[in-house]
Amino acid sequence: MMGATSNSSTDAFILLGVSDHPQLEIIFFVVILISYLMTLVGNATIILLSHLDARLHTPMYFFLSNLSSLDLAFTTSSVPQMLINLWGPDKTISYGGCVTQLYVFLWLGATECILLVVMAFDRYVAVCRPLHYTTIMNPRLCWLLAAIAWLGGLGNSVIQSTFTLQLPLCGHRKVDNFLCEVPAMIKLACGDTSLNEAVLNGVCTFFTVVPLSIILISYCYIAQAVLKISSAEGRRKAFNTCFSHLVVVCLFYGSAIYAYLLPAKTSNQDQGKFISLFYSVVTPMVNPLIYTLRNKEVKGALRRLLGKGREVG
Repeated sequence: MMGATSNSSTDAFILLGVSDHPQLEIIFFVVILISYLMTLVGNATIILLSHLDARLHTPMYFFLSNLSSLDLAFTTSSVPQMLINLWGPDKTISYGGCVTQLYVFLWLGATECILLVVMAFDRYVAVCRPLHYTTIMNPRLCWLLAAIAWLGGLGNSVIQSTFTLQLPLCGHRKVDNFLCEVPAMIKLACGDTSLNEAVLNGVCTFFTVVPLSIILISYCYIAQAVLKISSAEGRRKAFNTCFSHLVVVCLFYGSAIYAYLLPAKTSNQDQGKFISLFYSVVTPMVNPLIYTLRNKEVKGALRRLLGKGREVG
């Protein structure tokens, strides 16, 4: 295991974060706390609306509810520990906590990679095969695709995390990041890590570049189909739902590719840390905003829910 050096496997790790700039810690604490609270409220609202409003019982909102559930768990796997470390002088995380964070963070991150492809497929069928949409995107297929996303992400986590934890440490446990993730953990290891880096690049290519390519190809077909829609209102509605998904795709894949496929080319270590902060804190927060600000159906469901609440009150 990773603690096969003079350190025992029960030793804690130190998450450095911005400890070299202590004057920034309170600023980061406030910003991350506000972002986390907005993430909880925004994603919980989407999950609640998707389950309570019958008009949102469609494949699109089924997958959006999955994305919101994933984002809630994704950010909760790392942010509370970040806040603890930023608040006081203690920057440690237990060995078990670091290992758990590594497995869960990789699981949910890879799941989101697959889920965004599934959501692109849903939009492709809705725009390019509208007459067959309900037949193709039946409940059984929706549940199957969601299960593939979650189980595929879990498989990635088991492979990468286990492989990373086999590396021996060099006698120190200072993780130059806000959280325990593979690129930062590899840098703690003694000896040759080229095989680990090759596996990391291979798996990350499979979970980022390949899905992103599939999504972009699907959107080429979607764009062609949208341009053929005669109704201006129909084109606008199709564009709005697809645009929201495409923005989420760019934010998530862009930051993930930078953090995982280009670590050796990142000249400034702080850039890598802040990119990790971006996709672990910012992206889960903005996802519900992106999907609701331009979506009349979600805003209508929220108004109906609030209206019922006032009537009951």
